[in-house]
Amino acid sequence: MLTGVGYSGTPTNKNAPPARRVMFLDYTGIRVTDLGKSLRFYTKALGLVERSRGRMGHGGVWVLLEDRVSHQHLELNWYPKGSKFATPFVAGEGLDHLGVRVASVTAAARKLRAAGAKKLVEFKDRGEVVVAYYEGPDGVWIELIRTEAT
Repeated sequence: MLTGVGYSGTPTNKNAPPARRVMFLDYTGIRVTDLGKSLRFYTKALGLVERSRGRMGHGGVWVLLEDRVSHQHLELNWYPKGSKFATPFVAGEGLDHLGVRVASVTAAARKLRAAGAKKLVEFKDRGEVVVAYYEGPDGVWIELIRTEAT
């Protein structure tokens, strides 16, 4: 299993289009300062259900939530003090990243760079880029996640 800063390893949405589609939005990740409080809010107030969770290479925790009706995913990302991602919280600045599943991270990255995105970090497995983070024009991070064809 690949581990690295910010890599969530979230599963593909069961209602996602077939793998032949080159790119699709899989989930939205938000940064949270109190994971327990956020979990209670999104599960109790909005009725989302926890589907999976994991630990990031730097000690952060991600939790994937799902809406029972729409099957949309929301990923909660908590970063420990001292992590370069644990920046001071500013109201309205909690959008962490958009998770986008792609057949080829390299090809999708080329497309993002051509549109003006800036590469932030990438992770390789056996020499191949499998996860990469890019910054869009308004500072929103986009996580490209290689998805195996089925």
